[in-house]
Amino acid sequence: MANDELIAALRDADAVKYGEFELSHGGTSNYYVDKYVFETNPRCLELIAEAFAERVADTKLAGVALGGVPLVAVTSVETGLPYVIARKQQKEYGTGNLVEGNLEDGEEVVVVEDIATTGQSAIDAAKALRDAGAVVNRVLVVVDREEGARENLADHGLELEALVTASDLLADAPEDVDV
Repeated sequence: MANDELIAALRDADAVKYGEFELSHGGTSNYYVDKYVFETNPRCLELIAEAFAERVADTKLAGVALGGVPLVAVTSVETGLPYVIARKQQKEYGTGNLVEGNLEDGEEVVVVEDIATTGQSAIDAAKALRDAGAVVNRVLVVVDREEGARENLADHGLELEALVTASDLLADAPEDVDV
C-alpha cells in the first residue's frame, strides 16, 4: 500500500528527478531518487521515522553507511531502540570494525536502508552483521526501485519491506519515464 503522505513529501522536497542518471550499480535510469535531498529534509525524515517505527517492533536497528545512518538515527530516536552502523568496508585505523556500536551475539537486527535497486548494499550489511553474531531477516527501505532487490535479498534469506515503490512514487511521472 502506498504511503501517500510520504510520497507527497518526497515530491515536495524535489527528491525525484528526471533525466539521464548513472546508478551506483553501473546501470542508467531516466529517473533518480535523490537520497541526500530526502535525508536532509526534516519533514521527510519525520515521516520515514514514524513509518519505520511502526515496522520494527522491539528489535535492534542497523543503518547501512552512509545513506542508512540518518534514517536509523531518526528511527532510533522515534522508537527508543538502539542501533548499530554497518560499514561498507573496514577502516585501517581505530577499531577496524565492519559493525560499529554494541551488538550482542544472537541479537535480532533489522537493516535500515535508503533505496533498494539490486539490494547489494543491504546484502553486504546483513553479511557483516551476521558475521558479527546478529540474526538478520529483514531489510526496511524508503524506496524500492523494483529492479531486482526483493528477489536478490530473498536469495540471501532477507525479506524486503519498502515504504514506497518506484511504481507508487512515479505514478504521475512523464510518459517517457520507465519504471
